[in-house]
Amino acid sequence: MGQCTVALYREHSYYTATPWRGTWAADGGGVLMTQAIHYIDLLYWLLGEPVEVFGYTNSFKHGDNIEVEDSAVATVRFESGALATISATTAAEPALGAQVQVMGTKGATMTILEFPEGTDGRLIVRSENDTVETTPSHPADLYPNADLSIINGALIPYHTAQIADFIDALNEGRPPLITGRDATRALKVLLGVYESAATHQPVSLI
Repeated sequence: MGQCTVALYREHSYYTATPWRGTWAADGGGVLMTQAIHYIDLLYWLLGEPVEVFGYTNSFKHGDNIEVEDSAVATVRFESGALATISATTAAEPALGAQVQVMGTKGATMTILEFPEGTDGRLIVRSENDTVETTPSHPADLYPNADLSIINGALIPYHTAQIADFIDALNEGRPPLITGRDATRALKVLLGVYESAATHQPVSLI
């Protein structure tokens, strides 16, 4: 089983100060498309090929400023038989970060926690014999609603590395480490959630 939880904070000005944000035409979606897609991608890499999704979307906090969703929930069924839930919002105050959790066939669990948003994830592993490795996830002096410029700044080295690999791949005549096909798999899941939310029916992804 798996679980993807994205509980982030955005002020209204995040959308109102940048007119294209929160629009279907330019943004392509809300919290699922802009924030949660990265963690859905990680869930996919851990659990394999998704085959069906059922979901709901709503805009609880930012509905007066955006066309798209600020909150969504979904269930996902995978080719292996694995099941997962997705919960995502930009209406959390304070923000609680993002978490991807997987439980294996023998009950062992792995949790990757990113708190606050944009920081290095903390890895919590419970092994099969009940031993636990953990690190503090909510330090007392930590401000949860990190400024967006800090979040984006922390991501620069990772974006730089990905662009560098893409350029090297072109020069070396090889596929990049992350291909366009890889990216479409996570996209397929969230587009399935949008379709399910509109039709109130489960959506096949195969």
